[in-house]
Amino acid sequence: MPPFERGNWTIKFSKLSIRHGGQVILILTMQIIPAIDLIGGKCVRLSQGDYSSKKEYHDDPLEMAKRFEGAGIQRLHLVDLDGAKAKKITNGDVLERIASGTSLHVDFGGGIQANTEIEKAFELGAKQVTGGSIAVKNRSLFESWIENYGAEKIILGADAKNRKIAVGGWEETTSVDLIPFIKDYVSKGISYVICTDVAKDGLLQGPSTDLYKEILQEIPGLKLIASGGVSSVKDLEDLEKAGVYGAIVGKAYYEGRVSLEELAAFN
Repeated sequence: MPPFERGNWTIKFSKLSIRHGGQVILILTMQIIPAIDLIGGKCVRLSQGDYSSKKEYHDDPLEMAKRFEGAGIQRLHLVDLDGAKAKKITNGDVLERIASGTSLHVDFGGGIQANTEIEKAFELGAKQVTGGSIAVKNRSLFESWIENYGAEKIILGADAKNRKIAVGGWEETTSVDLIPFIKDYVSKGISYVICTDVAKDGLLQGPSTDLYKEILQEIPGLKLIASGGVSSVKDLEDLEKAGVYGAIVGKAYYEGRVSLEELAAFN
């Protein structure tokens, strides 16, 4: 069915997105969110967060981001893996280049442990910031970010091993239960959550779809972004049926399991 257009309004019935003046204001289908992980300014991927498993895919993250943008993809998950280790933003120049060189909606994470760092991330062009370890280790600071910047700009990173929250680059597994952890932050205003099942990440063995279904049953209306394990278009279709807001895709694209055209077809 062709789009319905009137003035600045466009409604695309095929993908159920509503735009005003060219800007998407309501999306009723799953968002595909490609991931670019950074080490030394290059695009890399890890398996289960293990830095020794690093594999480089591209020297120029901006060029990769432009490929996504050119295919009609709207969002990008950008992770500063150097920053996660250093506990401060390390690849800020890459963030700035992508934010200024594309129209992608960039959510940025890695090394954001202080007010100065979150301020820097937004100044460099991030539209949203993801906090994981900080939400466990310094709850009052993370809660102040929700209050000061608004829930639309702060994403809760809920990474889990056997349903327990993992922090510190996934090297430390806490005693904090995943779903109550998310529920607690939803009560404080969080609406966006990226959930990674560490056991699935980077292995191309399929995502934890049943876990995401359970989370959404427990917390209706949550903008849940699935991360880890996607290996095929069918995995993405299953996640869409499960009702997740978005799906992060990394190694499946870089390893040629799904094409850019297949990813773009979801948007």
